[in-house]
Amino acid sequence: MKKIFTYYLKPYYLRMVLGFSIKFTGTIMDLLLPWALAHTIDVVVPAGRKGEILLWGLFMIGCSLVAAAFNVLANRMASRVASNAMFSIRGDLFAKVMYLSNRRTDEITRPSLITRLTTDTYNVHQMLGRIQRLGVRAPILLIGGIAMTMALDPVLACVLLATLPLLAAVVTLVSRKSIPMFASLQESTDRFVRLVREDIGGIRVIKALSKEDYERKRFDTINREVVEREKRATVITALTNPSMNILLNLGLVGVILAGACRVNAGTSEVGKILAFMTYFTIILNAMMSISRMFVILSKAAASADRICQILEAEDERELACLTKEGEEFSPFHIEFDHVDFSYNKVCNNIEDITFQLKKGETLGIIGATGSGKSTIVNLLMRFYDADKGSIRIDGQDIKSMDLKTLRKRFGTVFQNDALFENTIYENINMGRNLTRQQAEEAVFYARAREFVEEKGGVDQGLDIKGANLSGGQKQRVLIARALAARPEILILDDSSSALDYKTDAALRREIKTHFSETTCIIVAQRISSVMSADHIMVLEEGRILGYGTHEELMETCTVYQEIGRSQMGAGKEGMG
Repeated sequence: MKKIFTYYLKPYYLRMVLGFSIKFTGTIMDLLLPWALAHTIDVVVPAGRKGEILLWGLFMIGCSLVAAAFNVLANRMASRVASNAMFSIRGDLFAKVMYLSNRRTDEITRPSLITRLTTDTYNVHQMLGRIQRLGVRAPILLIGGIAMTMALDPVLACVLLATLPLLAAVVTLVSRKSIPMFASLQESTDRFVRLVREDIGGIRVIKALSKEDYERKRFDTINREVVEREKRATVITALTNPSMNILLNLGLVGVILAGACRVNAGTSEVGKILAFMTYFTIILNAMMSISRMFVILSKAAASADRICQILEAEDERELACLTKEGEEFSPFHIEFDHVDFSYNKVCNNIEDITFQLKKGETLGIIGATGSGKSTIVNLLMRFYDADKGSIRIDGQDIKSMDLKTLRKRFGTVFQNDALFENTIYENINMGRNLTRQQAEEAVFYARAREFVEEKGGVDQGLDIKGANLSGGQKQRVLIARALAARPEILILDDSSSALDYKTDAALRREIKTHFSETTCIIVAQRISSVMSADHIMVLEEGRILGYGTHEELMETCTVYQEIGRSQMGAGKEGMG
């Protein structure tokens, strides 16, 4: 919360001071109205000075107009400050999310990042607006109302003041209990978003397996958890208003009884009692506003802590300069030197991975699901840092490279990669200022020209996640994206699983012919995709079981032989 006020609101301090001054003036005008009414009733009317009555009436109208105009102006300024500050917060938060390391993203979880960018920022936005409007007006009305009642009749004011310590105790207790409750509510909301995201993304699978009822039960469970936590938090905060009403009404009863006695004794006037009643209403509304502000602050405090947790997290830009190593001559383009890595830092996901590739060579990586194939890709692109060993490109440790410079060397297709709701050209371009000719050439090399032309060319729009394309068509557009900038290193991570053998073979021929200087790493489940590679790595449980050419592995690696025998019968005709 501190960073929100000391950093993001700092550029608007002058504007906020001006807004507070305007709000203060408008609020003072509101406070003068009951006093003017009391003076008119108790002093001017009994004296029968009609002209003065008119003047006081005009004074009250003037106060009302100034109060209304100044409050509207201050509220507009407050809204603008809140919106501008929130624009900066959201921008920095989104940028930080883009640069978060994969390890940090895994810890926080993607659904939690979504709620921090949406629900949490909304709560903070509400707080920034309300605190400028109610945060000035309500305390001034409260303090000013008490001061005016003290000036009018100190005895009656003391009766009212007796309730304030009790009111302060209520607000303090409620805020102490509610802030942790709202924090746990946001955690439940994270899980709620995660479930909804999974179910919407996998709705076809759910329908295909007739698991609608099962998913409804899961949804009901997390939905009930969110509702219950929200109930507990709101029940606590809901105690504020009735508690304050009871205490203030008891104070009002005391004021009326004491006032009646004082009027009867001739020590007070009717106008003062009427003004007292008005000031009591002002004080009551001010206290109610303050209590509502504490509810908003409770939510915002929990949300601001979650936002600041992201803003203050270490990101990839900081990791990029952890080490500085000079570049050494190396005949190899890519080198893994005894690399170990673990996601959970308990057991290794890959262990003692060593290999070298010369420029233009192709490495095929094959192995069972979970054997560590994609982990090697993640380490090479430095989405994670190796726990042991080193990874070098052209003799330079990738830890000493600028991340943007490093990743510009790559053209990559990941498993379950994303297509966006935009044209085919923009999905290939991705803000890299590629020409239309480059995009069309990439479409040709990716064996996608035929269906792209059928759909109207590269300017044809795609639905969200490429829903208007088949699985094989999506993969070819993604491969075109990877090829378009003619990368130095091409990574295809299980990118041909939806392609038939004939298209897969033709695609590999295109890459070999037109990208002969590009070093390729192909992660695959089937041997046909890697059998023509210069080197093939066979992985099992994070270790290298075999390394060599297809022919060498068919003679020396039992696991590779088993994979070959199980697959070659089904797809022999398309493996050339």
